[in-house]
Amino acid sequence: MKILLASTEEQEETIQELITYIYCTIFPRYFTDDEIEQFEQLEVLHTDTDYTRYNGTLKEAFQVISSLQTLISLIETDTTKSDYEEMYDHNLSILKSFNLFFPFNMDHFREYCNYEDKVSVYAKPANQLLV
Repeated sequence: MKILLASTEEQEETIQELITYIYCTIFPRYFTDDEIEQFEQLEVLHTDTDYTRYNGTLKEAFQVISSLQTLISLIETDTTKSDYEEMYDHNLSILKSFNLFFPFNMDHFREYCNYEDKVSVYAKPANQLLV
């Protein structure tokens, strides 16, 4: 018999926050709204699909969180260095082991597209109007 510890509610929230950060902060820098909408339809980084092997154990949650954080850090830093490609691929393979679909390699994030100047449905607003 094997005993597994379930992930905490905070870990599950952290995973969702990291995925939201990728969709609202990183994707709008590199992709158009139409492309991001297609990513949602393709269930990129969705944890609640039928084919996901992520079961919500403590160990799995830690692996997913650390992989997402590492990928975010590598994307947001100078990704022109090929030194980080192996680390990127390793963390990508961890996500793939849980069938979390993230079909991007480092080349997708090497060239910074200036989509920040346009308004994106997915980007967080710069300020909020209080009524």
